[in-house]
Amino acid sequence: MNLGAGKFSKDMKLILTAILVAFAASALFAQDVVIYGSTPGGIAAAISAARMGREVTLIEYHDHIGGMTTSGLGKSDIEHRDMIGGIFKEFVAGVLEHYVKTYGAEHENTKLCQDGYYAEPHVAEKVFEAMLAKEPRITAMKGWQLHSAKVTDNKLRGIAVVNRRSGDERTLTAKVFIDATYEGDLYAAAGAKFRLGRESRGEFGEPHAGIVYFDYQTHEFLPGTTGAADDSLPAYTYRLCLTTDPANAHRLTEPPPGYDRKDYLGYFDDLKAGRLAGPKVIKPGRGYNPKHFDTLVRALSVADIPNHKCDVNINPRPLGFPFSEENRGYIDGDGTTRQRICARHRSLVLGLLWFLQNDPEVPAAHRALANEMHLPKDEFTDNAHFPWQLYVREGRRLIGEYTLTEHDITGKGQEPKHHADSIAVGEFPIDSFPTRKHQPGDTLVLEGYLGMLDYITRPYEIPYRIMLPEKIDGLIVPVAASTTHVAFSSIRMEPTWMSLGQAAGVAAHLAIQNNIEPRKVPTNELQSLLRQQGQVLSHSNR
Repeated sequence: MNLGAGKFSKDMKLILTAILVAFAASALFAQDVVIYGSTPGGIAAAISAARMGREVTLIEYHDHIGGMTTSGLGKSDIEHRDMIGGIFKEFVAGVLEHYVKTYGAEHENTKLCQDGYYAEPHVAEKVFEAMLAKEPRITAMKGWQLHSAKVTDNKLRGIAVVNRRSGDERTLTAKVFIDATYEGDLYAAAGAKFRLGRESRGEFGEPHAGIVYFDYQTHEFLPGTTGAADDSLPAYTYRLCLTTDPANAHRLTEPPPGYDRKDYLGYFDDLKAGRLAGPKVIKPGRGYNPKHFDTLVRALSVADIPNHKCDVNINPRPLGFPFSEENRGYIDGDGTTRQRICARHRSLVLGLLWFLQNDPEVPAAHRALANEMHLPKDEFTDNAHFPWQLYVREGRRLIGEYTLTEHDITGKGQEPKHHADSIAVGEFPIDSFPTRKHQPGDTLVLEGYLGMLDYITRPYEIPYRIMLPEKIDGLIVPVAASTTHVAFSSIRMEPTWMSLGQAAGVAAHLAIQNNIEPRKVPTNELQSLLRQQGQVLSHSNR
C-alpha cells in the first residue's frame, strides 16, 4: 500500500512537472511579436512594439546586441539630423547623457561624441541594453541561430532556433514576425522572393545600375561600364575601433593566421600614383585625417571618437583595396561557410593593420603613423578586442510590394516623390563599396564603387510597402528590404534602419490589434502613431 501511494505520488509529480514545463514554454515562446536580428533596426522594432503593449521576443545570433553600431561603427552616419527622429533620437540622447554624466558637459570626450552621434562601441551597447531593460515586455535571446521556418497557407507561423553553444532547439510562434537581419535570413527561410546581386540598367532604368566604373571626383562614367546585371555584392570588411592611448593599447605581436603581404602590395602603386592623397574638399565625419594624406595609412579612413579612440573604416578608393569578392558564398552559405568567410575577412583586416605597422617596405614615417593606433583593451573584451559583427553592407534584398530605386532617391530632375504610405525618410547619399578586385586596365577606380558622397543629398520618403513580402504574410522586413542594389546603398544606414524598425514594430501592433495581416494595416493609423512618437515621415515635414 505504501509502495503504491509512493508510486502514485511520484507519477503525479512527473505529470505536474510536465504541465508546468509545457505552460512555461508556451508562455515564453508564444509571443505577439518575434524579431530575428538585434541590429539597431531590430532593437527599434522591439521597443516600439513593446511600448504598444505587445509581448516581444528578440533573437540574436551573436552574444551581443546592436549589430554594427556596437561592433566598430563609431559614427551614426547621417547628413540631415532633422530628418530622423523617434527611437533613434532616444539612442543619441542616451549616448550624450552617458558622456555628460561621466565626464561633464564641457569635457573633450563629451565634445567628441558630437551630441551623441559618435560613441565608443561599448557605450553604444550599454545604451541599447538600458533601452531594452526599460521594456519588461521584451525577452532577449542571445546566441541563438535560425534553424527553420514553418509556413502554411503563405503565412509564417513559427520558427525553430538552435542555441549555438548547447545545441538546444526551441520553437517560437508569433502573431507577427520581423526579419531584422542584415542578410535577410528569416524571410529567405520562409520562402519569400528576394534579389541577390545587381540589377541591369534596363530593369529599372537606373543610370548607376549593373557593372559600372564611376569617377567619384568628376561624376562621370568610365570605360568598362556596361550596366549589365550580375551576382556580385559590395565588399564586406570589419569596421575597427582603434585607440591612440598607449596605456589602453592591445598591440599586435604577430601577423594574423593566413597573412600574406602580397594582399597589400597594390597600395604601393596607389601611393606612387597619388591615389592616397586627400580629397579636394574635406567634409567633417568622412574619415579624413590630413596627416594620413599621401601615406599608406590612407588605406584607412579614420575619424576621432571619445576616449582617444578612432572609428576606422577601410578606404574603398585605392586600387589596392583587397576585400572585393572575398564575400562570395557568404549569404547562401551554411554556418561553417560563413565562419570561414568571417575568419578570412578578420585576417585581411588585421593583416592590413600589421602590414602598415610592420612591413619593412612601408616607409618608416608611415609605419610610425600606423603605430599610433592599436586595438583597445577595453573594447570587445570577449573577442580578443576585435569586432564580432562582419560588416555586411548588402545581402539579400526583399522583393516586396514596392521596390525602392535610384529614381526614388535622386529623381530624374523632378521633385522628390511623395508616397502616401511613407513611414520614414532616407537621406544618405548613394555609397556602395567595390564589387571586384583590381582588373587589368583599372587606373582610377575599382569596378562597382559608387562614391556619390559629394552629390547633393536630397531626403526622400520611404514607403511602408518596401517592408512587405509579395506573398508571405505575418512578416515585416525593415532592414534587408525591397530595394534595388543602387537604392540599398543609400537606405542601408543604421539611423534609417532604426526608423524603419520603429515603423515595423508599430505596424506589427496594429496588425495584431485589428486581427489583420501586416499588408492590410491602415496607413493613416500607422502614420498617426509614428508622428506621435516623433518619427519624421516626409522630406517636407508634411
